[in-house]
Amino acid sequence: MEEEIRDVVVQIVRFLDPHNPGVVECKLVDAKGFAHTFVDKVPIFTTEVLDARSAYPQPGSVRCRIVALSRDLEGEPLVRISTLWPDGIESSEGVSEFVVRPSQILG
Repeated sequence: MEEEIRDVVVQIVRFLDPHNPGVVECKLVDAKGFAHTFVDKVPIFTTEVLDARSAYPQPGSVRCRIVALSRDLEGEPLVRISTLWPDGIESSEGVSEFVVRPSQILG
């Protein structure tokens, strides 16, 4: 089992709160096509300066730990990740483990 820290691709979909440094909502689409919502400070997802006037969606990412590698029923590779470590990030539904496609992992 790998324990690498990487980044998983998300889409920043809207600006929620201007309080410094700003809060945004973003989506992570898992390998089954389900969209998970995250709400946190802008720097968690991007180094760009975003505000209510920025165009959305914007590309972003969330740091994650690779938990396991596997394959789906068609033999396509899958990656199980955890966003709980290193930054303690959970979806709005309280989920922190996701199965994604390798193409969603940066680096």
